Amino acid sequence: MSNLHTIASVLIGVVLGASAGAQAQLSHGKVRIGVMNDMSGPYIDLAGPGSVLAAKMAVEDFGGKVLGQPIEILSADHQNKADVGSQVARKWFDNDEVDAIVDVPTSSVAIAVQNIARDKEKIFLISGAATASLSGKDCSPFSIQTSDDTTALSAGTTRAVVKSGANTWYFLTADYVFGTAMEAESSRVIVENGGKVLGSRRHPQNALDFSSYLLQAQASGAKAIGLANAGNDTTNAIKQAVEFGLTKNGKQRLVGLILFISDIHALGLQNAHGLMLTEGFYWDMNAESREWSQRFFKRFGKMPTREHATTYATVSHYLEAIKTAKTDESKAVMVAMKASPMKFFGSEGRIREDGRFIHDLNLYEVKSPAESKYPWDYYKLVAKIPGDEAFTPLKDSQCPYLKK
Repeated sequence: MSNLHTIASVLIGVVLGASAGAQAQLSHGKVRIGVMNDMSGPYIDLAGPGSVLAAKMAVEDFGGKVLGQPIEILSADHQNKADVGSQVARKWFDNDEVDAIVDVPTSSVAIAVQNIARDKEKIFLISGAATASLSGKDCSPFSIQTSDDTTALSAGTTRAVVKSGANTWYFLTADYVFGTAMEAESSRVIVENGGKVLGSRRHPQNALDFSSYLLQAQASGAKAIGLANAGNDTTNAIKQAVEFGLTKNGKQRLVGLILFISDIHALGLQNAHGLMLTEGFYWDMNAESREWSQRFFKRFGKMPTREHATTYATVSHYLEAIKTAKTDESKAVMVAMKASPMKFFGSEGRIREDGRFIHDLNLYEVKSPAESKYPWDYYKLVAKIPGDEAFTPLKDSQCPYLKK
């Protein structure tokens, strides 16, 4: 009986973080977080070094230590390749004593990293990749998805554009899991709201010449051209569409289904004004977002994207969970992260059983040059989208780890 009592005590101590001695509760006498993203390709501005800085700021604001031990940030470029991301994840987990990986834009890379993290029972903090399957059919009991996903981003923008009268669509779609998911989600919303999809064209990631795709979109006669891509692909497509005069006659409009403030900055308001987009974060949305963003700007020279901000908030929540659980053991930390609301720049949201972070989003319209009153004053609020309406309902989740 005494042996059984000892085993039970140990298990309770691990799960609840109730055992004494903070140092003994950290697996390597420290907490290591790996920031993995695109440091050299089309997503460098929306993620890249900015996400690394955001993670470091979270550590600094936490005091640099948790349970009396140091917190370290590592970083790596996954080059938007699943095999590269997998190699980095294995090295970090197996050799470099990394406790959690954060960010990881490019959904195909994130799915590969998630598979490894699940197998090794390591924590994956998805503040970058947008495909909704990461908290759906590809979910993991060791992951949370705090990034705004394809369902939330496409639904708000697409619904608003269809209701404005643009009820026929043509898509230019990045040819990988994120792009196809975004097109599928948007198409569903279009049809549900009485619209019609006239066609689509797939393009490779990091494409430079969109002329043939844009000409086909123009020839389709669709009132809305949906850009189911991101980063440089989106900005290049918009710039070339403006050069072609695609939207000049007012009969067709471009719709960016996933846009970041870095994209708007690169395009300039002269090219971007009138675009509608859904964002979970905007630097100028409230007093708390402004305070943090100004601190970020002083060190980075640019305002943060929502991915930078979400990385900061996610790392902060992870560290709070370690403090609460009194351990960095994955299962105990996941329990703590899901048990407490996650703070998000003046608001908060909850992390569901499937790992999906539920929070409110906003639908914005990009201002014209005349409407912008100060640097980085780019958005005007159109509508608020409650989190429960934005994301896939839990009852419809395909996450296999949910208790049915």
